[in-house]
Amino acid sequence: MKSITILFTAVAILGINLLQAQNYVPVDDGTGVKFKIKNFGITVGGSFTGLKGKIEFDAAKPGNSMFDVSVESKTVNTGIGSRDKHLRKEDYFDVEKFPSISIRSTKITPATKEGWLYFFGTVTMKGVTKEISFPFRVNEENGGYRFNGEFKLNRRDYSVGGNSISLSDNLTVSLDVFAKKS
Repeated sequence: MKSITILFTAVAILGINLLQAQNYVPVDDGTGVKFKIKNFGITVGGSFTGLKGKIEFDAAKPGNSMFDVSVESKTVNTGIGSRDKHLRKEDYFDVEKFPSISIRSTKITPATKEGWLYFFGTVTMKGVTKEISFPFRVNEENGGYRFNGEFKLNRRDYSVGGNSISLSDNLTVSLDVFAKKS
């Protein structure tokens, strides 16, 4: 009788663990971290690569989910080498002193549209942490999940680019993140 009790306890513990949020890691290939900003009135953009970190996702109970990911700031790529070199300097991303840009969730909630959730959390860039929130879509894909969303930032909140009459203060960040079970 004692061994049956132990067996049922073990099965119950295993079942509870399987129902909780699962651990995922972002896959750099197939993931996009992009930004758009106006410069001299023309929309220009770029991207970052090397997204890494930890994602805990529970499709049944989104409130159990957590995102803690980052990119290396030195991977900024606008398609123009001289611009990228300039963006890595102190007055923009200061990649030597601040090697990563991170985003962390504090809360995930269901959104009003089917397949959408709401992200509450922070972005840390150049040693400055600010709260953000935005809706994002979730799709199951190839044994993992794809998360898509976008949010706006004010670059001056993070001391990126200083005072500029040609560069807009506001930019849009688009995330297209594919994550597989770790």
